[in-house]
Parts: sequence; C-alpha cells; structure tokens
Amino acid sequence: MKKILIIEDDLSIAELQKDYLEIAGFEVLICTDGREGLTVLEAADNAFCLLILDIMLPGLDGLDILRQIKEDKDIPVLLVSAKKEEIDKIKGLSLGADDYITKPFSPGELVARVKAHLDNYERLKQRFSEGLNKQKVLSIRGLKIEKEARRVFVQGEEVSLAQKEFDVLLFLAQYPNRVFSRDKLFEQIWGLEAFGESSTVTVHIARIREKIESDPSNPQYIETVWGAGYRFRV
Repeated sequence: MKKILIIEDDLSIAELQKDYLEIAGFEVLICTDGREGLTVLEAADNAFCLLILDIMLPGLDGLDILRQIKEDKDIPVLLVSAKKEEIDKIKGLSLGADDYITKPFSPGELVARVKAHLDNYERLKQRFSEGLNKQKVLSIRGLKIEKEARRVFVQGEEVSLAQKEFDVLLFLAQYPNRVFSRDKLFEQIWGLEAFGESSTVTVHIARIREKIESDPSNPQYIETVWGAGYRFRV
C-alpha cells in the first residue's frame, strides 16, 4: 500500500484529507508541526510516495521544508495553503513543488490530484530510467551529449568542455527539470571530501553557459532557480 505524508497544522483538515485518501486505498500519516514532519520524512528512507504540505506551519514553514527535501528527496509534493497570492504559488513551484491547491478545496479534488500526480510520476520515472539505460547519447533541442566519448555538440558544432564542466552538464541533463542546490551539485560532482566551496559550481555553470548557450544571459538549457539552485530545462 502506498504511503502519503500530510504535514498540516489544522488537524480537522488533515484528518478529513486522511479519511478520503484512505478510502482511495492509501496509507496516511499526519504531522502537525513543520520540524516534526521534516524529521519523519528524512527518517522514512523514501517510504512515502507523495507529500501533502501546508505552507503555514509551526516550527518550520512549508517552503523551508520544500527547500530542504528537494535537495535529496525524489518525491512529488502537493502544496496546500489558505493564501491566494500568486507569489506564494510561484515560490512553491520554483522550489520544486509539483502542484498547488488553495483552501478551501474539495477532498475529492485532492484525491484526484494525488492520483494524477502519482500516475504521472511513475510513468516519467519509468521512461527516464529506461532511457538512461539505453541512451549513450542525450539530445535536447540542438544540444548533444555523448556520454562515453565525453563530447558535446551544439547545433552540430563540437564545443570543448573541461572535465568538471562536462560532469556538471551531464549530471543536470540526466535529471531534467529537477532543481539542485549549489551544495548538492558540489557534493555530487566534487565529492564530500573535495577541497573547495560550492561557489565553484557557480563559476562552472557560467563557463558551461558561455560554451553551449547562444545567449548566456538568457540561458535556454541550464536555468537559475533563484534561492534554490539550478535546473536543466527540457
């Protein structure tokens, strides 16, 4: 049975969500405090298939939780909030939330959205996994990355990338539309024991853009997600 975590400080709302989700066949756990919810999620070792996350929480708000979990948790997130301002929706989506629903909402709509996102997530995950196993060359909108040969072509013209530049580009391209912080990229490419600092990532991203972007100031491949990190757009 698939497990869903709800982090919501209004227990009556959380229990209503839980009831409808359990009727739909899910196992549900509720946390009413932000820090408690983050602790449960981090200790769960990917046991949860989806997170329903309120923005306004005691202890730690939903956007802070989202910033932390999207660095190392591959899980769909549905943001819930009583706020209706567009800026909150933009912030949540830019930090990696998959959807945003504003209170009050129909429990039936919530269940439908949960099912739709899980189906889409599983489908994309399977396609991506199969693609990585088969593909030795990644081709994205005129950019071609030959993984084994470690060669990069832009509109048919080869560009020369340094070793770490190639590693950064390949890593991001293999996880399209996913946001990685500078610290996470530094850890992945340079390793936990590497000597240096995460600002190195910024320098490498700038160099990569100079080589693969027609207009580095308006990048089409590697986007900056302000306050969160970088994302390879497909």
